[in-house]
Amino acid sequence: MTMTTWTSTRISPSTPRPTPREKLLAFLDKIHSKGMKYIVLIDPGISVNSSYGVYQRGLAKDVFIKYGGKPYLAQVWPGAVNFPDYLNPKTVEWWVDEIRRFHELVPVNGLWIDMNEASNFCTGLCKIPEGKQCPTGTGPGWICCLDCKNITKTRWDDPPYKINASGTQVPIGFKTIATSAVHYNGVLEYDAHSLYGFAETIATHIALQGIEGKRPFILTRSTFVGSGHYSAHWTGDNKGTWDDLKYSISTMLNFGIFGVPMVGSDICGFYPAPTEELCNRWIELGAFYPFSRDHANFYSPRQELYQWKSVAVSARNALGMRYKILPYLYTLTYEAHISGAPIARPLFFSFPNLTTVYGLSTQFLLGKSLMVSPVLDKAKTVVKALFPPGTWYSLFDMTQAIVSKAPHYLTLDAPLHVINAHLYQNTILPMQQGGLISKEARMTPFSLVVTFPAGAKDGEAKGNLFLDDDELPEMKLGKGHSTYVDFYATVGEGKVKVWSDVQESEFALGKGWTIEKVTVLGLEGIGGEFGIEIEGNELVDSSTVEFSAVEHKFPLELEEGGDKRKSMMVEVKGLKLPLGKKFTMSWKMGISG
Repeated sequence: MTMTTWTSTRISPSTPRPTPREKLLAFLDKIHSKGMKYIVLIDPGISVNSSYGVYQRGLAKDVFIKYGGKPYLAQVWPGAVNFPDYLNPKTVEWWVDEIRRFHELVPVNGLWIDMNEASNFCTGLCKIPEGKQCPTGTGPGWICCLDCKNITKTRWDDPPYKINASGTQVPIGFKTIATSAVHYNGVLEYDAHSLYGFAETIATHIALQGIEGKRPFILTRSTFVGSGHYSAHWTGDNKGTWDDLKYSISTMLNFGIFGVPMVGSDICGFYPAPTEELCNRWIELGAFYPFSRDHANFYSPRQELYQWKSVAVSARNALGMRYKILPYLYTLTYEAHISGAPIARPLFFSFPNLTTVYGLSTQFLLGKSLMVSPVLDKAKTVVKALFPPGTWYSLFDMTQAIVSKAPHYLTLDAPLHVINAHLYQNTILPMQQGGLISKEARMTPFSLVVTFPAGAKDGEAKGNLFLDDDELPEMKLGKGHSTYVDFYATVGEGKVKVWSDVQESEFALGKGWTIEKVTVLGLEGIGGEFGIEIEGNELVDSSTVEFSAVEHKFPLELEEGGDKRKSMMVEVKGLKLPLGKKFTMSWKMGISG
């Protein structure tokens, strides 16, 4: 999921001055024509309102969670609500139909399902108060205004332990559905509570996929084991503080391990208002979250990235790189789908024998090879980063290299608009030229970055690429709807060779994608006898191909040991290699830097 700015908007039957449908449809036509998407937020609590068709149809189909034989009453943003019972097959059918009805009115591209723990502004057994408006329409909407009493008569509502709710010891049903409430087939909320958001996610997935047959986009706050198969996840209402900036990394890594790979935090914080410096650092980090989103509380000051000139600069730098590496991120998403491997990973995933990285939560990897080392502290313009053994190349300036024989820390420059990201040796990274939106970026020519150990005389590198139209119900090969490419490279005996192996070429060929540049890092130099083969046939005319080389630069000081050697970055430009065809490219290293 690529970056956008989101604002919480909840629509209920009492929403004042809603946007006229014709204006909304005109707006959607405009953004859809540009390749942009429209995601709206919905909550599971259904407003108790006699004129609300969604509620009336739900009552008629008996879809709500019960207490004492009646729909359990709670309060969320619309006021008094009942909660759908997603364990009931009839509820799933009703939910699917309601989403279909809504989509016919507003052709949304996905749903953001919130408050689905389930969250309740009240506690216990409640009823609508007589003679007063609830909610009043003034002041915070999260103050309970129902008439409620605690439920203590059952061991389900008052077990011999409490829960920690923001530092307060409270009963287990605090600010949620009463744990003695009853689901379909007599299942108690006590036993089903953790499944509520997961069950809603599955029902929403069924609904969206059934409308157009496309891959649904769902963003959920509540998750359970298996949620990552159906939805993305954001980590809730994290604060706009430096501590929460730090926590966002370990939270992201944990969820990847839990099987929820598409995850990220609210960039710049949900509340309170972030400082300008914090927002700079957060977008630099957040651009490398698998799910990247700037989002704030309705009551907070506006914090779109363009609100500060300095933040806009940091956003263009970091998000600009994100859009260039989208092919890599999308391939990692495919890998997550078929193997369960996280997109964002702790360093110990790639360096399992390196005990020094086991507790490291201030840096992370995207895939096996791309390491991100953000600034996480106030008023800092350097970052101390741990580098495992080998050669690491700066993603933003590939002439910069760091080489070590043992794990070491290095203090890196990190001015306000800079985040450090490094690519490990033995990797082939597919990239594109970027763009303002992902649709635009996806149609630009490709390039490959090949990394060998610095100054290598012998070595090999590998990479891969998965491509499809991003709307198939499942990410898989077959029927001409997708293409998978393995890339290989070797250096040895004074010769460099780069080649590909293609599965299901039809899709990539139909898009007309080409590789226009190959950058090889870590060579001794460049030379002659250049040649290209496409599908085994030699390309005779290589007049447009250009070679260039730049010597790598190394840090002057390495802490805790290190190594430096002569090494070159070699660029091969002017290529027009069809991505959907197997190619082989080779040349000799005849000129040393």
